[in-house]
This record gives sequence, C-alpha cells and structure tokens, in this order.
Amino acid sequence: MLASTWKKTTPIALFGAAVVLPASLALGGVGRAVAADHGLQDAAATALIRAQGAGLGDPHKKDIAMQLVSSAENSSLKWRDQFKYIDDIKDGRGFTGGIIGFTSGTGDMLELVERYTEQKPDNPLAKYLPALRKVNGTDSTAGLGNAYKAAWRKAALEDKTFRDCQEAERDRVYFDPAVDQARKDGLRTLGQFVYYDAIVMHGPGNSKDSFGDIRKHALAKARPPAQGGDEKTYLNAFLDARRTAMKHEEAHSDTSRVDTEQRVFLDNGNFELQPPLKWKVYGDPYEINE
Repeated sequence: MLASTWKKTTPIALFGAAVVLPASLALGGVGRAVAADHGLQDAAATALIRAQGAGLGDPHKKDIAMQLVSSAENSSLKWRDQFKYIDDIKDGRGFTGGIIGFTSGTGDMLELVERYTEQKPDNPLAKYLPALRKVNGTDSTAGLGNAYKAAWRKAALEDKTFRDCQEAERDRVYFDPAVDQARKDGLRTLGQFVYYDAIVMHGPGNSKDSFGDIRKHALAKARPPAQGGDEKTYLNAFLDARRTAMKHEEAHSDTSRVDTEQRVFLDNGNFELQPPLKWKVYGDPYEINE
C-alpha cells in the first residue's frame, strides 16, 4: 500500500448540516431551490434521492469505486487481490491490511477480527484478539508480528467468511455512511465516490482533517445541490478542503488521487463515473473501459 489510511470506528451520521430542499424537483438536475416550507423537506429529500438513480448502489459502479480506491491504496485495480494484503507501512498505525486498509492502531482491524470471531470462533486470527486490543491506539505490532501476518493471509486465501467480513465492515463503517451522506447532499455517482475515497483515507467523525471536518470546510465555501448549490462548485470546494487536509500529514502529502484522478472526472463533467475512465495516481496511468 502506497497510501495510508486513518480510521475511526464510529459510522457517520449526518455531520450536522440540514438538508433543505424544494417540494418539487427538476429531475434533470438535483433540485437547486431552497424549500420555504420545512414541513416538505422529508418528502423532497426522498424525491431527490430517487432522482439521483442508483449511483454507487449499482454493483458495477461500486466495483468501479473499489478499483479507483485500489489504484491509490495498492497501485492496482485488482482490489480483490488485497483481501490477503497485510504489512506495517511505517505510518504510525501499526499493521495495515485488507481491501480497505484496516489498521491495528486505529480500531477497525480489531472490530473486523471481532466480527470474524463472532461468526467463526475457531478462526486463525481469534487468538490474536488480546494483542490487537493492547496495541489499539498505538503504532506497536507487539504480540502480532510475522505469525499474525501469516494467519491473516491464510484466512484471506482459504476462508470466504473472512473475505465476507472484510466487505461487510468496509460497507458498515465507510462505504454506506459515505454514500448515504452524499445522497443527502444531492450528489451523484462521482460525488458519492469523492466522499467514499475521503472517508477511506481520513476516517469518519468530526475531528481535525477527518471526513466531517473536510465537509465542514467545504460547506463554508459552497452549498451542495441539496441546499440549492451547484454540484461542480461544491465538489471543487470539497476537493480543495481535502487537498489541504492531506497536506497536513506526510503520509498523505501526495495529492494525485485528487489532482489527477477525481478532479479530472469533475472537470470532464463525468458526474456518473461513466467509463471509459482514464486517470493517474502517483504518476502511474490507469483506465477502466467498461
């Protein structure tokens, strides 16, 4: 993994901003007027979400999103190859592993192994739960080491339950909350991916440089479509805020996943992430043709 991930373990709620929508929406866009009657907001929000279509809820678009993230996290589009990945990339978060970069130092790897153990108590990682609890919140890998890495790879290669648990935890903590918030903000497929990629790297919550903090800074500069704003203007503000957050940490200081990936799609007006897609991360070219 070339890019590290910073995780917290509490799924996102609404991050505090009210969704203000018109009672009737122009379905060719995402509805940009502000509702005068707050009693209509719930119905209007439902109509907006329906107008957006499947977005990343479409399995093919979700797969594209996973490939895009993997290009930045693993320098490969083969995201399913990463179930078995695990290493200490010396970013202060202990071991990083799996399809979304679960880390031993920030809690989400612990929650993954706990979930796995609930479903299969005799799994090869269960005996490392005491060590995972001890190193949580630190950069230490004490009590884990090469034996733990070997057990992780064994589980990933041989046990579908472990692979399923990785996907379920990815969705619970990162994918579903990011997509849900993006839809509430009136964002189409690209915006949903922009939110998802941000939460993968920066984690949920509202602490400094987290996803919530980045969104807060974006909202201070522009309104999302659900609040009557222009989608491209708002996403540019979000990417600007994210780029600033990335520069605050050395491990995230390469901003090419914003500059030569997401901004390219936005500049092209590809709000539905429709292939063919061409981009670069860390200078390496990638493409998805269908």
